[in-house]
Amino acid sequence: MTLPIILDCDPGIDDAFSLAMALASDKLTILGVTTTYGNVGLDQTTNNALRILDWFGSDIPVFAGVDRPLLAETVDAAAYHGETGLEAPELAQPTSKKQPLDAVSFLIDTLRSTDRKITLVASGPLTNLAIVLRLAPDVIENIEQIVFMGGSTDYGNDSPAAEFNMLCDPHAAQIVLSADVPKIMFGLNVTHQVIATPERVQMLRDIGNDTGRVFADMSVFFEKVYREIYGFSGSALHDPCTIAWLLKPDLFEMRKMRVDVDTNSGISFGRTVHDIWNIGKKGCHTDVALNADADGFFVLLRDLLAALR
Repeated sequence: MTLPIILDCDPGIDDAFSLAMALASDKLTILGVTTTYGNVGLDQTTNNALRILDWFGSDIPVFAGVDRPLLAETVDAAAYHGETGLEAPELAQPTSKKQPLDAVSFLIDTLRSTDRKITLVASGPLTNLAIVLRLAPDVIENIEQIVFMGGSTDYGNDSPAAEFNMLCDPHAAQIVLSADVPKIMFGLNVTHQVIATPERVQMLRDIGNDTGRVFADMSVFFEKVYREIYGFSGSALHDPCTIAWLLKPDLFEMRKMRVDVDTNSGISFGRTVHDIWNIGKKGCHTDVALNADADGFFVLLRDLLAALR
């Protein structure tokens, strides 16, 4: 039996990798894709989700969500992803359309009506999910787990202390992290181990299909900032770690801890705070990825992309 998931995302180059991996796997059933602002604005992220799904010939429905944070100022990551968020000319403008229902309503309706618990996979700001949890707290009983990319056990990337998704909406992130539901976190500390080096990019090209070539090109476009700012040998594939864990959890070393987000203004705004000893006595119910088998990740990625067009 496949695992039912909903992808909540802000495509985004690395979100495109997540979508491709989920589409390629016979272990997952994607019930819908919900979009949020983040890497670029909501109109662009929604359009990019449709572009990706159209290119793969998928009819999975797309629902546009929230276009701004709960309280914080809006930021974006166009410097990393390009002005459109997905600089991939081969992925043409979509012919399919977003659904008339909004993402929050879709999430609530789907979670309330399901006869199986659903895994929510979040790779952007957590605003959609926070609003769902506030408007419909009863849906928690039908959430299997929330698997998300965000935060860091060490340093930030969009500020000295904060990772981008958390910085976009720390208040929403705190609502999600406080929810009584299992959570699995992939922060910068682990995603910065998953680097698309030239050798790994060539491995994707060597697949020999359109997907391998186009996604190799996207990872190269993505790498410029990583080389200039961090001195990395390639781009970091953050968001696909969520899908990789669902498919092959032994690729990651995990540790359970309490995670909160700093919502106070100042230099640490948006920083995740990790209580590994349960000093705060709030309970440790977030499994945080600490280390990744990067070689194993790229073998899995190659095999999945090879199954596509």
